[in-house]
Amino acid sequence: MKFDNLLTGFIPQPQGRDGLALAVLLARQTGAHLTVATVKPPAWGAPGPARADASAWAAYLEEQATAALAQARELAGDDADYITHTHKGSGRGLVELARKRGAAAVVIGSAPGGTVGRIALGSTADQLLHASPVPVVLAPLGYSEAPPPALERITVAYRRGPCADPLLKNAAGLAGALDLPLRLVTLLVSSAKPAKVEEDMLLRLRDQATADLKAAARGHRRRAEVEVEILEGRSVPQAVHSGVWLPGELIICASSDSGPLRRVFLGDTSIKIVRAATRPVMILTRQT
Repeated sequence: MKFDNLLTGFIPQPQGRDGLALAVLLARQTGAHLTVATVKPPAWGAPGPARADASAWAAYLEEQATAALAQARELAGDDADYITHTHKGSGRGLVELARKRGAAAVVIGSAPGGTVGRIALGSTADQLLHASPVPVVLAPLGYSEAPPPALERITVAYRRGPCADPLLKNAAGLAGALDLPLRLVTLLVSSAKPAKVEEDMLLRLRDQATADLKAAARGHRRRAEVEVEILEGRSVPQAVHSGVWLPGELIICASSDSGPLRRVFLGDTSIKIVRAATRPVMILTRQT
């Protein structure tokens, strides 16, 4: 995975500043070129007397986009490209831009109205998570208030399956390139009071998950320092919160096995991990 070109969508709202702060951190640590984009809706056209109103509306949209990028430049500095793109949907507009500019990943903030420190998925994220041809990175709400000085560790939500090998290859490559430790975690969810048969099954699942993690780690220790851990709880959020998360943690999830190739497509478990996470999450595209 080469992070040579990053794209972030910006709006002059807290979620825009969160995504920008994360994008600046990633660009600085990876050496990637950063493009900051604001997506504005198309101006409607109208014949006759309404044409003057249409022109005024188009001018207003352009003015708002220019002001948004000026604010982004104040926050991120001059070492980035600042562009305006027109599309009816902000997420679909970012998908178009990612293709046009050859972006390695798209970075955005959380939807408004969520819990501070957590990731909320809104319409922009939904469009990206169903169509992006490149990984999508999501910043928790409030991330820009106290961003870490640097990334400290990459954690992979690991589950043995068809997407596991490309997931680990990309994550290990990124960790090795950044000289960061790599952690592989598997979530083990159990009922509140398991019966005897469930306890036996849980023990077998724990043993199998441990063996899978150790086998996966062995193949990547040449590229990065790798540790493994099983996170347990009565639900996915509880399992996620049972772990220790560094301030500079980056979590990586794979797309669903059933999603389209070369696209981001979240499955049920990944969505739960994203919503429970208190650190930025990167969702990789599905690869063969």
